Amino acid sequence: MTENTTNKNNENVVFRLEPEWVYRLFGNLVVLLFIALVCGIILTLKNDLVNKRIEEVKENIFDFAGRQGLQLGDIIITGRQMTTQEEILDAVKLNRGDNMLKIDVFAIKKEVEKLPWVKSANVRRSFFPNVVKIDIQEKSVKAIWQINEKFYPLDEDGEVINADFRVKKPILLVVGEGAPENMNRLLKIIAQNDESYLSRIKVANFISQRRWNLILDDIHDGITIKLPEDNIDKVWKKLIKLDETKGILKRKLTIIDLRLPHKIVVKIRKTSGDASKLLKNALERRT
Repeated sequence: MTENTTNKNNENVVFRLEPEWVYRLFGNLVVLLFIALVCGIILTLKNDLVNKRIEEVKENIFDFAGRQGLQLGDIIITGRQMTTQEEILDAVKLNRGDNMLKIDVFAIKKEVEKLPWVKSANVRRSFFPNVVKIDIQEKSVKAIWQINEKFYPLDEDGEVINADFRVKKPILLVVGEGAPENMNRLLKIIAQNDESYLSRIKVANFISQRRWNLILDDIHDGITIKLPEDNIDKVWKKLIKLDETKGILKRKLTIIDLRLPHKIVVKIRKTSGDASKLLKNALERRT
C-alpha cells in the first residue's frame, strides 16, 4: 500500500511504503517453531527406539544370567509375630526359580507394607546363595477402641489395625467416637507429669467428642476422673499435686470431678457420713 501526498502546487509527490520487517519476523518465527516441533518429534522417536533397544538387550542379559543359575532359591522372613507367612508370600508373589535380576525389591516392599500388622519392611536380594530377605517391623497394640459395641486394636499412632486381635494381658480401653484421634494427646499430658499414672488408667472414655472420663485401677470398681474440655494439662497437674499432698487417689472414692474451675467434687465409696464430710471439706479447702 502506498500513500500519495501532494502539496498545494502539486509539485512534490511522496510515496510511503508499509514496513515489511514485521511480517518477515513473524514468518521466520513460525518456520523456526515448525522446525523445533519436527526436531522434537524426531528426537522423541529416536529416544524411544534407543530405550526399547536397551530394554531388549537388558532382558537378554537377565535371561542369560537366569539360565546360568541366578534363580531364586529361598525367601527369608524375619521380624514377624502377628503377620502369617502365608500373608507375606501372597503379597510378594515370588516362586522358587524366579530370575533374581528381575525381582523388584521396591515393589515387594510396597506390597508387604500394605499388610495390616506391618509398620515397615526392608527387602533386599542376596546372591550366592540366591535369596530374598524380608525383615519386617510390626505395629504394637497400644489400646483397644470400643465403638458401637465392637472392638478394634489401635497402634502407637492411634490408627486402627484392621486385623483380628485377642487380648492376652491388661490393656488400655478407649471408648467413643473420635477417641483414637485424640488418645495420644491425652496420654502425652498424663505421661509428662508422671508416667506411673499411665499404668493405672484402665478406661479412657471420650464423652461427646469433647472431653475425657478416666477410670483408674479397676474397670468396675475404680475411680472415675471427669476431666474438663479445656486446660487438661493444668487440671491434671493440680490432681497430681493433690494426690502427692493429700493422697486423694488412695482414698475410697468413686468419682473425682475436675470440670468445675477452682473446685473439686468427689463421691466417696461406703464411708460414714462424718468421715465423708471431713474429706469433702478438706478437699474443698485445698482447692
